[in-house]
Amino acid sequence: MLVSLTVGKVDAGVTVLLTPDKRLIEFPSILLPPNISSGSIVDIAVSQNTEKESLEEQKFRDLQDRIFQSFGASEPASPVLRCRNATQTSVVLEWDPIELATADLISLSLYRNGQKAGNIPRPMQMRSTKISGLAVDTEYTFHLVLRTTAGTRTSEKVAVRTHKMTDLSGVTITTGILPGALKENLSKAVERIGAKIVDGVRIDTTHFVTTEGRGTAWEKAVENNIPVVRPEWVDACEKNGRILGVTKFYLDAMRPGPPSDDTTSPPPVPVKDEAAAAAAAPEATQTEEATKNGDGPDEPAAEAQEAAEKEAEGEPEQKSKSPSQVEGQKMRREDMDEQKIALRPSASNQEGDAAEEHGGDQDEGRDAEGKPSGTPDGASFQEVEL
Repeated sequence: MLVSLTVGKVDAGVTVLLTPDKRLIEFPSILLPPNISSGSIVDIAVSQNTEKESLEEQKFRDLQDRIFQSFGASEPASPVLRCRNATQTSVVLEWDPIELATADLISLSLYRNGQKAGNIPRPMQMRSTKISGLAVDTEYTFHLVLRTTAGTRTSEKVAVRTHKMTDLSGVTITTGILPGALKENLSKAVERIGAKIVDGVRIDTTHFVTTEGRGTAWEKAVENNIPVVRPEWVDACEKNGRILGVTKFYLDAMRPGPPSDDTTSPPPVPVKDEAAAAAAAPEATQTEEATKNGDGPDEPAAEAQEAAEKEAEGEPEQKSKSPSQVEGQKMRREDMDEQKIALRPSASNQEGDAAEEHGGDQDEGRDAEGKPSGTPDGASFQEVEL
C-alpha cells in the first residue's frame, strides 16, 4: 500500500507529516530522504513481511525451549525415607540422596509423630541419622520435609516400633581384637540370639566387643560413644534371654574375683602406749586363768554387791536402832567396800561388767574416748595383783 504524506515541520529527530485528511503523524527524520523540507511530499509504501515473521517466531520458540530445559524440565524430588535399624530405645533412619534439580536448598527437617524433631545438618552430605532416648516397645512415625526455592516436598511417613527387651534382633555388634577361638564362639552366640555382626564401626553399631582397648576401630567406637564391652555381655544376654545393661561388662570395669587376705583381715588397732599395753597384758591373762579355774573375783564382788543392796534396802530401819548398832553397820559396810575395791579386776572386759552392775557410775570418771580419766593413756589406778 502506497501512501502520500506532506512534510510539515522537520526537526533533527522527528518530522511531522500530514495525511490527506489533515492528521498529524510523527515520523523519524532518519527514515526520510536527506533533502526534504517543509511542504515536500513523500510516498511511503507499507507491506507485511510474513517470511521474516516466521523466522522471528521460530527464534523466540527456540529460546523458550532452552529456558525450559535449563530451569523447568526437572523439579526437586520428594525425599525417600526408610528405617535402617531399630533397638529398644533408638532408631536409625536413612534416605536417598536429595535431588534438587536447578533449585536451591533451604532446609531438610525431620518430623516425629507429626512434630518437628529438628533440622538435618549438612543434608547434601548426610544420608542417615540416629534418634535415641525412645520408649521400649512403642510405635513412632517419622517423615522428612524438604524446603527449596522451587517449593516444598514431603516424604512418605515411616512407622517404626521399638523392640521389646527380649527382642535382640536390633543388636548390631562390631568386633575388635579377639582371640580366634573366642571370636568364633562369639559369632555363634550372636547368631543364636538373633543379633548381627558388621564390619567396621557404623552409625547403626550398638556395641563394640573386644578384649583389648586398642586399634583404629576401638578409637572410632570410643569417639562415637558406642559401648565397649567384653564378650561375656553376649553370653549373659543369651543366658537371660533379654538385653542387659553394659555397666558391669565395660572393658575397663572391675571384674569380680575372690576376696584377698588384706580385705578379710581386720585392720590393726593402734596402741598409744606400748608400756601400758604390756603391763595390762599379764593382768588380763591372769584374770582369764582365774576365771577358767573358778577362783576369779567375780563371786566376791557379786557377794559384796548383794550385801550393799541389802543394806541399802535396810536403811529406813536404822532410825529405830540404837546409835551403836548404826555405827557398827557403817563400819561393816566400809569394810565390804574396801574389800570390793581391792578385789576388783583391772581387765577392760571386767570393768565393763562392773559398770553395768553399778548402773554406769564408772562413766563419770572417764573421758570422751571411754578411757579412765586418771591417766592420759587409759591406764587405771585400780590395777591390783591377785
